[in-house]
Formats: sequence, C-alpha cells, structure tokens
Amino acid sequence: MTTPVTLLGACDRHNFGDLLLARVAARLLAPRGVRFAGLAARDLRGCGGVRVAHLADLQPAPGEPPLALLHVGGQLATCSAWQAAAMLLPPQEAPAAIGYFARRPLARRRWVRATLRLDDHAPYLLPRALAAGFAPVVALGLGGAGLERCPRRMQVEAIEKLRAMDRVAVRDARTQALLREAGVASLLLPDPAVLTARLFGPAIAARAARGEVAALRARFPGGYVAVQMAAEFGDDATLDALAAQLDAVARQRSLALVLFRAGAAPWHDDEAVLSRLAARLRAPCAVMASIHLWDLCALLAGAAGCCGSSLHARIVATAFGRPRLTLLPPQGGADKHAAYVQSWELPEVPGCVAVDDAAAALRAALDVEAGALRAHGGALAAVFMDGFEREFAGLAGFCAS
Repeated sequence: MTTPVTLLGACDRHNFGDLLLARVAARLLAPRGVRFAGLAARDLRGCGGVRVAHLADLQPAPGEPPLALLHVGGQLATCSAWQAAAMLLPPQEAPAAIGYFARRPLARRRWVRATLRLDDHAPYLLPRALAAGFAPVVALGLGGAGLERCPRRMQVEAIEKLRAMDRVAVRDARTQALLREAGVASLLLPDPAVLTARLFGPAIAARAARGEVAALRARFPGGYVAVQMAAEFGDDATLDALAAQLDAVARQRSLALVLFRAGAAPWHDDEAVLSRLAARLRAPCAVMASIHLWDLCALLAGAAGCCGSSLHARIVATAFGRPRLTLLPPQGGADKHAAYVQSWELPEVPGCVAVDDAAAALRAALDVEAGALRAHGGALAAVFMDGFEREFAGLAGFCAS
C-alpha cells in the first residue's frame, strides 16, 4: 500500500481559498491517497471542506521512514502564530478573547503555544519540532508578499524553512523576488485555484442547478454581480460609498447584486456587515446564506462579474472566465492581492481599486470581451499544470504506485 501524502494548510478554519486549495491539491495527487493536516483537529466536510488532523498527530511512528508533505498554498509565509491561533477560535468567542490577549502579551504568548501545541513564529510552514518526520517537503501556491514587514524573527524562520524544502512554487513575482534575495530558489506559477473549472467544473455546474444558487439564478434571470467584502469594510462611511457605487452599475446594466461571505473564521467576513450593505442598496439584491465551498464556486461561476476583497474569489472568477475586480480595504494593506494581480492579470482587467472607484472599475471589467476572459482562465490553468507536471509530479514520494 502506498503511504498517503500529508497536505498541510490553513484548511482547519473556514476560509474559501484555504478550503479550496486543499481540495485542489488532493485532486492533483489522485489516485495517491492524502491526509489533511493543520494546526487544529477539525471536520469541515459539512461546508465543503475536509477532515483535518493536527500535524503533530500525523507524524510517523518511531523507526518508520519520513512521510511526504505538501504545503497546499495560501498566504502561509506571513501568517503569524497569534493570527493562526486567533482564527482558530470559535467566532462567537473570538472578539472577547482577542480583546483580552491584545492587552496581555505574555499571557497571549502562553495561550498561543498551548493552542497550537507549537512554538513557531510561522506555524503553517512545517514546524521545526516536526520537521524530522517529513520528507520530501514541497510547497505549491505559496504567498509571501509582505513578509519583509513581518517581525524579524518570523522572517528568519520562514526563510530557513523555505530553504530547507525540496521544491517551492510561489504564486506571485513579488514573493519570488523576495525569496531570491534571501537565497531561496522558487518556481513562479499561478495559484492552484486557477484549476477550479478544469478539475471541478461538472460538479460545480451540478451544484448550481439546485439549492440556493439555483434559486438565486431563477430570482435574478437578468444576471447578478457577486459581491463580497471582509469585516474591515464595515464602517458606515465605507458601506454608504460602496452601496452608491454598486447601485450605479447594477441599475445601469440591469443586474442584481448577490452578497456572499468568503470566510466565516475570525478576522474574515461578517454576515451583519453584508446585511447592513444590503439595507443601503436600491438595486435588486440578496444576501446568500450558504458558505458551502461548492455553493460559493457555483455562485462565482455563474456571475456576470465578481467584486470583492477575497483573492480566491477573484481567482475562481478568473478560472471560469468571469469579469472581476478587487476592493481595497479602507485601512490599506493588500499586498497579496496587488502582487497576484501584477503577476497574472490581463492588462485590460481592473486590478485593486478603492471603494470610491468601484463603479468605474466594475464597468470596465464588465466590458472586457468574454472570449478573452475565458481564454485567459484556460491559459493560466495550462501554465500551472505544465509547471506542476514538470517540477512536482515526478518527485519521489509523491507518485502513486
């Protein structure tokens, strides 16, 4: 029997991209068996995710050979231990716990160690205490834009871990340049989620034909724009401005607006913020209740356009050849979004825009020729598969026997 490959990522909490990346990695390695690992034991199959074990519980037994491990992708290089632990909190407990530990750094450090069962600064990169149990170790779709602004100890640790890996593929040129300066060789490939339509297209189409997505399509036969934003967009001024921008385009193009959440973990999206935006809109609109991975993919696949702050919502829209744009948070800070857009987007497709510029950017996105969008999505999938098959598929320990 072939030993399963361990897939490590932030698929232990509800975030659209992290759940999707775990699914993509498992399909890429099929028919090889896989085990999903994170920093907490969770079962997210009910929302389209996977059953995850703590990585420490998947180590080989004493005397057994090391196991192959693949980092499935995401912004793993810049996720600190504190961020990781906080995002693993139950959403209803998170505000009070985050507020408490924000004022008590020593207590926070002890709590983080106990919660993660680790003492790493960048814990979603193979932890140092567990490294001897895994080989070969590779990373796909890694995001690291902004690592240069992380605490120095975290930067050093992340670079050391990446240098020790057998293969590293990053998803943006900025991360590749940062790693090159630190002496880490990496391959530049699009994010693995560009394969969503190629790997899961029929299943997503079947999902769109039933349930909430089918009901939304029937309710809005003229089409809809899928709209998402993180909780940080929730101040009244930002919501007022965004509602005006979206209304202007929706009414001009006779489109509805479907608001959705791309992440239910702490520091992600907030259903109350979407409801407050919906209350301000004059165009036909709905707030999608489902946060199931495949419902979100189905919503994006059938949208007239996508407008939001989720990088992977944009990437999935790209995979299905849909118009898209990225909203910049009012507080600033969108390194990973800008880095990815600059690396892979068509020049005529809007990139990252401020809320006050959303209407003009959305009009421009909707005006891009549909054939060009479809061709670009297919081309990015082909670029990824060519690089994966050349550099990763034949790596010892990852081939199915």
